[in-house]
Amino acid sequence: MTNDSTRGPLLHAQGVTKAYKSLTAVDRVDLDIEAGEIFALLGPNGAGKTTFIGCVAGLVAGFDGSISIAGYDVVRDYQITRRLIGLVPQELNQDVFFNVRDVVAIQGGYFGVRPDDPRIDELLESFSLGDKRDANTRWLSGGMKRRLMICKALVHDPVLLFLDEPTAGVDVELREELWEYVLNLRARGTTIVLTTHYLEEAERLADRIGILHKGRLRRVDSRADLLESYGRSVIEITLSAPLAAPIRKKLLAIPGVIDVADLSVTIDATVGDANAIIEAIIASSATIDAVRTHRSSLEEIFREIIAQEDAKDEAEADALAREEGA
Repeated sequence: MTNDSTRGPLLHAQGVTKAYKSLTAVDRVDLDIEAGEIFALLGPNGAGKTTFIGCVAGLVAGFDGSISIAGYDVVRDYQITRRLIGLVPQELNQDVFFNVRDVVAIQGGYFGVRPDDPRIDELLESFSLGDKRDANTRWLSGGMKRRLMICKALVHDPVLLFLDEPTAGVDVELREELWEYVLNLRARGTTIVLTTHYLEEAERLADRIGILHKGRLRRVDSRADLLESYGRSVIEITLSAPLAAPIRKKLLAIPGVIDVADLSVTIDATVGDANAIIEAIIASSATIDAVRTHRSSLEEIFREIIAQEDAKDEAEADALAREEGA
């Protein structure tokens, strides 16, 4: 058994591929995650995020490639790596025959945590479940069940925590509380891998972001570099009356004009000359009601990258079809 825990990334995945008959859920994924970072794994439904996490956590068997955590191979050294991992899955799963504290204590017992360990009560207090410790889990609200699942994942103090859609279905207040706790965990040295459909969540928490689409890892970059590379300054101009069709056509031909609707014009200020475009609108006798500017959000960037990758995949498929038909 080899242990390179003092060197290299905490999580190292190379060529990870998992296929189910004709479906390749994860396709040749190479990924390194450094100790102490928050890494957001983004992708649409069916992208392969949960399957990849399952390969790392030992829930999915029979994959190709290799995965190691702190230098330990997740297949060969599974008894060690599973102790290093905490996992909060998407689906709520509670044993309705036990109370809240017993559920966390039983989970800890799998990893050698004693039932009287004070960490159990500390976790329940941290997630506002202290006053529910004796309550049967079936009577908890959805948000409380989500908190309880996080307590279960943390009870053995893992070095790598997977949060698979951790705030799905919770209210805004709880989401903010969970975000704060995630940042506190990172400050304590826990490495966190987060999957989410809330792009605001990734923008708020993640140090780096990976975009998984159709089983393939399409982009990995820091949050700041993604926003810098793909972000743009957008100007939205609201008009008091609809533009005539010839004017709309003329405006759409100007570099930097993204869209011309009945009562609005959207400009990419990083490409076009915004002043010249505004002057062209005024010259058309249109009256401008308002001008607003904003920077691209991570959600807009995510959609743009996915659209680019779909176009690339389609072009590759067309080229392959032409070769086979030749």
